[in-house]
Amino acid sequence: MASTSDFKNGMTFHFNNDLYSIVEFLHVKPGKGPAFVRTKLKSITTGKVLENTFPSGSKVEEVRIERRPYQFLYKDDQGYHFMHIETYEQIFVQEETINGAPFLKDGQNCEIVFHAEEERALFCDLPPRVELEITYTEPGIKGDTATNTMKPAKLETGAEIRVPLFINEGDRIKVDTRDGSYSERVK
Repeated sequence: MASTSDFKNGMTFHFNNDLYSIVEFLHVKPGKGPAFVRTKLKSITTGKVLENTFPSGSKVEEVRIERRPYQFLYKDDQGYHFMHIETYEQIFVQEETINGAPFLKDGQNCEIVFHAEEERALFCDLPPRVELEITYTEPGIKGDTATNTMKPAKLETGAEIRVPLFINEGDRIKVDTRDGSYSERVK
């Protein structure tokens, strides 16, 4: 058990029948009344952020999580198959636990976060930006770059995103895996 004096950013604990991670916290000692801790908590399972206030000295059940490096191998009807980079142990996870699954390509490295006591995969984090190739897009019209117009494009992973008009088929681009948006063209 951990108390509010042990709070730090990134700490994970059980709260309201879910796992939460501390995004930020602040110890407050008002002039009148008892001290308390104001926190922003992010749900590990749903990703929702909520604000909560704990009385000073409250106890919470801390959960140990581990980040492990994995490499994506392939996808089949069971799920997404990964291999641990150092031990070569293979696991599979479901699509809903992967953040940015449409941008995952064969051989790509990522981190899978595990609940240490239960050895259960909580979620999989891709790098913030990945480099992918455009497999299909309509050709851009020369000189039509004055506006911030976007067109649909299909990536090598099968995902579709919107890209600027000057992007052509065969170009390599960087995609933001958090929101699926175009970042930049790779030279």
